[in-house]
Amino acid sequence: MYPWIRLVTHFRSASRQPKIQWQDTHVSHTICWPWDLDPWNELNNGRALTFFDLGRIGWTARMDVMETMKANNWGMAVAGSTVRYRRRVQMFHRLELRTRIAGWDDKFFYYEQSAWKSDGECAFHAVLRAAMTSRQGLVPPGKLVAALDRGIEQPALPDWIQQWSKAEEMRPWPPMSDTPKGDNLAAA
Repeated sequence: MYPWIRLVTHFRSASRQPKIQWQDTHVSHTICWPWDLDPWNELNNGRALTFFDLGRIGWTARMDVMETMKANNWGMAVAGSTVRYRRRVQMFHRLELRTRIAGWDDKFFYYEQSAWKSDGECAFHAVLRAAMTSRQGLVPPGKLVAALDRGIEQPALPDWIQQWSKAEEMRPWPPMSDTPKGDNLAAA
């Protein structure tokens, strides 16, 4: 189940914090509760991505991006992600979530996000690309940047993010189209 109460709490908390600039990092905090665990008593990897949702919501609240998107009837959808998990997160561990925009290209915004344990170690790190959407389809990121009207200049995407994005473009779609339809277990 999606943590709606957490989402509202993070949004309200971020809305009361000072506004940030485009290149700034939004910092928020959360706790790994029993319902965030997988069968091995560690933070579920899907919940880790949900924690990053909370960080992006806070970032957009502090940037006033939400108001601009609402005014234009735009939405935002994650269009891809890559995650590195490095440290175990168990019940009641506290996490500091850091969210920043790495940049954008002609289709996507790229967010860099990390989760830090209270001992100072990074538990997991992700890069997500998000597409802004409207009823007509994708909205180029430059339209949001222009609508914010803050003289924001497009930063150069780090090389490693550019390489990841290029690799994503090479990925076949639809996936696994060479796999026969039906249940292969019946033949075994």
